[in-house]
Amino acid sequence: MKTASQYVTELLNFIDNSPSPWHVTDSVKKQLSANNFQQLKEKNSWGLQKNRGYYIIRDDSSIIAFMTGNKPLSETGYKIIGAHTDSPGLRVKPKAAHYEGGLLRLGVEVYGGPILATFSDRDLSLAGRISYKNDKGLIKTQLVDFKKPVLRLPNLAIHLNRKVNEEGLKFHKQNELPLILSCANKQLPEQYFYKLLGQLSGLESKQILSWELNVYDTQKGSFWGVEQEFYTNSQLDNLASCHAGLTALLDKKIQYPDATLVCAFFDHEEIGSESCKGADGSLLTDVLTRIAFSLGNNHENYLRALAQSFMISVDMAHAYQPNFPTAYEPNHKVMINQGLVIKTNANHRYSSESISEAMFINWCQQENVPYQYYSHRTDIPCGSTIGPMTSAKLGIRSIDVGNPMWAMHSIRESAGVDDHLHLIKVLQRFFDNS
Repeated sequence: MKTASQYVTELLNFIDNSPSPWHVTDSVKKQLSANNFQQLKEKNSWGLQKNRGYYIIRDDSSIIAFMTGNKPLSETGYKIIGAHTDSPGLRVKPKAAHYEGGLLRLGVEVYGGPILATFSDRDLSLAGRISYKNDKGLIKTQLVDFKKPVLRLPNLAIHLNRKVNEEGLKFHKQNELPLILSCANKQLPEQYFYKLLGQLSGLESKQILSWELNVYDTQKGSFWGVEQEFYTNSQLDNLASCHAGLTALLDKKIQYPDATLVCAFFDHEEIGSESCKGADGSLLTDVLTRIAFSLGNNHENYLRALAQSFMISVDMAHAYQPNFPTAYEPNHKVMINQGLVIKTNANHRYSSESISEAMFINWCQQENVPYQYYSHRTDIPCGSTIGPMTSAKLGIRSIDVGNPMWAMHSIRESAGVDDHLHLIKVLQRFFDNS
């Protein structure tokens, strides 16, 4: 097995090459294709075979990969790892370009719940997808990435904001978040921006009809700490989980599994998952149903398979930060590099329950991997994951786990090197425990 640092190096490269949910899915697709997984189209008939790898993509930013099992599905069920491809941040508005004070700015909309202050004074860029009309009159999409710093959100000098250190850095979402793109240009701002997208994509600007563009930090991921025991990057929530799940699925030791193995990576988790490609939509149900029927199962056998299935919902967890001790439940302080986190909540904001916890602990013990419990402070509202909604839709047992991290939803997040290896090992055990 590779070392923890080697896996984290791969993770940082994965994130650096995936500046938007659409790029995340493309990065996953490339790894799957390199490992002989076959792409399926939802509009086509599926002819699945045992012990083969497949994947489907819905709307460019959600992807489900699976490996069909050796034994009948009704006897083994599905083993599912769930995670999400999106991260909180800023998205460009449809008519974004405008002049103000001799500068060309881009209007943005807040996506999810980012820490807005962390976007200031960073080297920002744009990446995402554009929709265009090709020479045959068909609507197509194309990934785009400026790659270099093209945007900035300059902070206000302390001389003009004397209370910033006492009251915190705050941005008015409508008035103070537009990003500076360039000095004034004689062209109309909207035409100028279309021209930039055309140059970037190799298309005529008149072909471009619409876009979805994500603002991202161009600084690469890195190790830090005296012993390089930590790592930092954007989008650790939740690309670290996607990378760990994909690594487990592509483990060379798992070539002929008994059960059907599934990695489901959804877009739109950060905004509630209610979309055609989100975890609260039909995507996973559609795929699991079609797997069962394509392998010759009837509806009863499909339901029998679900009754024996298990899902690990993998999302990052809040690590204890000693500068802010009152933010944490005193008896549930999660420490970085001290093991995986089992997330529990009495109101079922997480899908964990005693039996699924016991099963997961058993896999941890088999791999000699440490684990910790996280419980939110009772007087602070608890977030949620794709775990409860997916478990409810499918009627399958599930658990919510993740790796501890600092500064969740910052543009620059941090986590522990050892923990990423811990997660990969347990997910491999889960898939290989057929």
